[in-house]
Amino acid sequence: MGSFSVDWSTVSSTFPFMLDGLRTTLQITVLTIVLSMVLAVPVTVARMSDTRLVRCAAQGYIELFRCTPLLVQLFWIFFGLPIVTGVRFGGFFSAVVALTLNLTAFMAEAYRSGFQAVPREQTEAATMLRLSPVHQLIHIIVPQALRQQAPVILSLNIAIFKDSALVSTIGVAELMFAANTHIAMTYRPVEILTLAAAVYFVIAFPISLLTSYLERRMNVPRRRPAKARPRPAGTPGRPTASATIAPSRRAT
Repeated sequence: MGSFSVDWSTVSSTFPFMLDGLRTTLQITVLTIVLSMVLAVPVTVARMSDTRLVRCAAQGYIELFRCTPLLVQLFWIFFGLPIVTGVRFGGFFSAVVALTLNLTAFMAEAYRSGFQAVPREQTEAATMLRLSPVHQLIHIIVPQALRQQAPVILSLNIAIFKDSALVSTIGVAELMFAANTHIAMTYRPVEILTLAAAVYFVIAFPISLLTSYLERRMNVPRRRPAKARPRPAGTPGRPTASATIAPSRRAT
């Protein structure tokens, strides 16, 4: 055992800088989620297209970003893309582009599952009502797909929030970049990394609870109303037809 002792006073001096890094992390995460949820729709439509070339191109994009590490994608866009295009991009822009391309691929597969779950009768009815494919997508298919795939989408959003820590490797001053900077300044990695983990946990854990709640609620089967059992003849309650007719017969 070494002579290491925890000094939590370092946390109080580091916390304001961590909040500045957290602000950048949330900006990157929110931009990535919004862009991915929008871009995933045309990618999903292309993935389900009847045209083979369009379908294969969309599938190739999805598999490329799902089957390669996010860190490699981030480095390629930040270091490789300027070499190919001759234009150098900033760290923040490169981070948003890389994370968006990655999340869009996963989001498109979640959308595809939701699109395929929409009953065909609804789209056929919309076609009979002369709704265009775009209006069917906006008003019928997408709302139902989002509602059904909400737990999966939330899980993907939590994952991209945690994966945003990778953008510190290209010099973006987000949460982990602030943590690494103060580790180099104070030589207190245990306290600062514990603080960083706590910040990630405080934000991600409530969303994880919401995801679990939605999963449980969607998996609970709906109860059908119990059918009323017929009463045996002669039991007290509402009089039967024979009971109302019998007195008139006796009267005659």
